[in-house]
Amino acid sequence: MRQLLSPHAALVVVDVQPDFMPGGALACHDGDAIVPGIDQLLRQRRFHHVVATQDWHPRGHISFASSHPGHVPFDRITLYEQPQTLWPDHCVQGTPGAALHPQVDWSALDAVIRKGRDPAVDSYSGFRENHGPEGERPSTGLAGWLRERGVDEVFVCGLAREVCVLWTAQDALELGFRTHLLWDLSRPVTPDSDDATRATLKARGIAIVESTSLIAA
Repeated sequence: MRQLLSPHAALVVVDVQPDFMPGGALACHDGDAIVPGIDQLLRQRRFHHVVATQDWHPRGHISFASSHPGHVPFDRITLYEQPQTLWPDHCVQGTPGAALHPQVDWSALDAVIRKGRDPAVDSYSGFRENHGPEGERPSTGLAGWLRERGVDEVFVCGLAREVCVLWTAQDALELGFRTHLLWDLSRPVTPDSDDATRATLKARGIAIVESTSLIAA
């Protein structure tokens, strides 16, 4: 298990925020079930580097269905020549639903990456924004931050498994990090997406692991 405790490994906790919990504006299935495990993992201080991402949208964000008259949440449109799901208004800057979850001890955090701040660009991955009007995917700065600290291995957990967690893991791999997804510490918006998520991870070469191996190390 020495590799899991390496100073070259980082934990990236994706969007563990009240709006993604049951009863929240964009609830993930069973999303609150991951909170105790993430809290325990952070308290155990198993990683030398810990980063959280935080959805942080301005009001009227382009990804909100309410910004597109005639559309409702979960409609699909084309935006900047890419498919775009329209979401309920969620994680609006400064609202309680956008806060990092209060039942997690975040004192182990080294950095917080706030994403989705551009009103005209959606953002799933902790590493890069979604495609913008010029076709680019702007960096959030996370990859550079990790490289400056000698990180070459990333463990990803959080919400939602088939959206922001998956995009974060895929970008981590594409940017040169050995990448693992902590399956038990993630949850999807819709459970029927899990088979497709597993298939994508397997095809990309992203390891699916359980947090128990880290907590028990």
